[in-house]
Amino acid sequence: MVSDTNAIAALIGSRICHDLISPIGAVSNGIELLELSGAAASPELALVVDSVAHANARIRFFRLAFGVASPDQETGAEEVNSILHDLHADERTVIDAFPPGHYPRREVRAVLLALLCAEQAVPYGGRITMTLSDEGWLVRATADRMNSDPELWDLLNGTQGTALPAPAHVQFLILPAAAWDARLDCSANLTDEAAEVQLRRA
Repeated sequence: MVSDTNAIAALIGSRICHDLISPIGAVSNGIELLELSGAAASPELALVVDSVAHANARIRFFRLAFGVASPDQETGAEEVNSILHDLHADERTVIDAFPPGHYPRREVRAVLLALLCAEQAVPYGGRITMTLSDEGWLVRATADRMNSDPELWDLLNGTQGTALPAPAHVQFLILPAAAWDARLDCSANLTDEAAEVQLRRA
C-alpha cells in the first residue's frame, strides 16, 4: 500500500483541482452565454468575469504545482506562461516568461513550487525570474523591499523545522520532495537583495 506522504499530497491536490475545475468552467460558460445574448455590461458582471478568470488560472496553476506528475508527462512553456499571465496580470510582482520548450511535468512542478517560495520573499512586489542552464534551474526573486522568513528558507536546505509552517507556506515543505522526484537537487540562498532557489540536475 502506498504510504509516501508526497504522493498522497499530490493525489489530494489533483482530486481537489479536478473537482473544482468543472463548476468553475460551468460558470465561465454561463458568463459567455450572457455576453452572447446581449446582456448589458456592468461593473458587477465585469467583477464576476475577472474573478472566474483568476479562479480558473489558480486552479490550473495548483494542478501543475501540487497535482500528480507522472514520469512520462511533459508540459510546455506556452501553457505555463498562459497560466502565469492570467494569474499575475494585475499584480505588483512581475514574473518573467518561462523559458521556451517542453519539459518533464515533474520538473515544471518543482519550478512552480520554487516560484511560490520566491513570491513569499517579495510581498510588496518585485521581480521573479526562472532561468535554465546546463546545471539546472534558478528561480530568483528581487525587490526594493525584501521580507523573507529565514526559517522557511532553511527548509529548502534540509534543515528540519520545529513546527509546521502556515498553510500559505506549504510549498516550502513540498518542494524538496518534488525536486527529488524530478531528479533535481534543491537548495536556497537568501540575502538582503535577493532570494534564490537552485534546482540542480542530479
